[in-house]
Amino acid sequence: MRKFVFLLSLVAVCAMAACLFTGCFDEDPLGQERITITIWTIATPGDSFHRPFTEAIDEYNRSQSKYRVVMETFENDQYKAKLPIQVQANQLPDIFYTWAGGFSKSFVDAGKVLPLDEYYERYRDDLPENCLGAVYDGKLYGVPYVTPVSVVFYNKKAFAEAGIANTPSTFEEWMACCEKLKNTGIIPIGNAAKTGNVWVLAMLHDAITLKSVGPERLSEVLSRKQGSYNSDDFIAGARAFRYIVDKGYMDSEAEEISNDQALAKLYRGESAMYVMGSWMAGLFYDERNCEFPDDFDFFPVPVVNGVRAQLTDFMGGASDTLMVNRESEHAEDAAEIVFELAKAVSRKAYLYGAGTPAWRVDYDTSSVFPLPRRIAETCSGATSFTFWFDTLMVADDTEVYLNNLSRLYGGQITPEEFAESMAAKLGK
Repeated sequence: MRKFVFLLSLVAVCAMAACLFTGCFDEDPLGQERITITIWTIATPGDSFHRPFTEAIDEYNRSQSKYRVVMETFENDQYKAKLPIQVQANQLPDIFYTWAGGFSKSFVDAGKVLPLDEYYERYRDDLPENCLGAVYDGKLYGVPYVTPVSVVFYNKKAFAEAGIANTPSTFEEWMACCEKLKNTGIIPIGNAAKTGNVWVLAMLHDAITLKSVGPERLSEVLSRKQGSYNSDDFIAGARAFRYIVDKGYMDSEAEEISNDQALAKLYRGESAMYVMGSWMAGLFYDERNCEFPDDFDFFPVPVVNGVRAQLTDFMGGASDTLMVNRESEHAEDAAEIVFELAKAVSRKAYLYGAGTPAWRVDYDTSSVFPLPRRIAETCSGATSFTFWFDTLMVADDTEVYLNNLSRLYGGQITPEEFAESMAAKLGK
């Protein structure tokens, strides 16, 4: 009898352990079977959105007894390569994180994503239309939670020691700041270009090009609607990027270090500036990263061409989005859930300094750190948001772009050759 009881207990323990690891443990306290909804994200444990996602999911699971949401996470680069393959193989989860713009257009065109317009109606008052990035042919296919933008984070102490009283608003002023900083022995602009980190170079290049070309024209060319990349304003953006490299204003070790290593240099005061997404703002307040968070602030990327662009034109917007697998057995259930999750993640991301909220702020924000609060206030007066190059363009164009940018940075091609190659790829 004891052996039989032991075996039953062992089976029960093994079954429970299997369910915990596979996400199939699915009963509420009343014994009602739950429906498991799986979501894929890039909110890994080291990512600033890990806490917002895990807490939002945990709270949702506790708030009702019909569904159980289970999250699986992937590293950014791995996920970008994996997702298109999973789409083609019809092996998507119920809900999946993706990037709006050209990156997800093929998913929508292939009929793999569920339209969400009818579900959006009840959330219209809390989620403004101008924050909807995943709109294709007039239909909504994804739900955003934040509106990240590229800004220049900078060390106020380093600026003061270099005699810089005001933050720059034009490219010429910015370069004058870089010269003063360089003369003090500090790296003016930190960056990373190690294999797998070219996107960090792109953060700088994209923002400079936007401030040279302007938002409308940039979007039209990168999305292949009209216009040519091989034109004066695009070439001027590439020249401005190259100027920073040639003058020694960028970290000379950029090719040897990763984004994390470059950020560590900023935190330690070895570099004075870093162009990065606003999701980074909360990281300054983590004592494991930064000892003196109050030493840092931000300013919008300065304007290269004042006729084409404004200081309040931002690279970024609601590109981070959650989509629903149209072929999921629980597609309609997932469509109901995805808005609630996105709303909760938006709130928690803002409170924890991970992102500027896409959803209406109707909660106490007294605990929000000063830096992300100021970025959110600045973004409220934005004149435009333009998706980053690797989001706005389709995958094949993005690959060519990043390869070309790496060669431009390394000096293998000139700004003119860079623009010519991009124009050839984009067909204009």
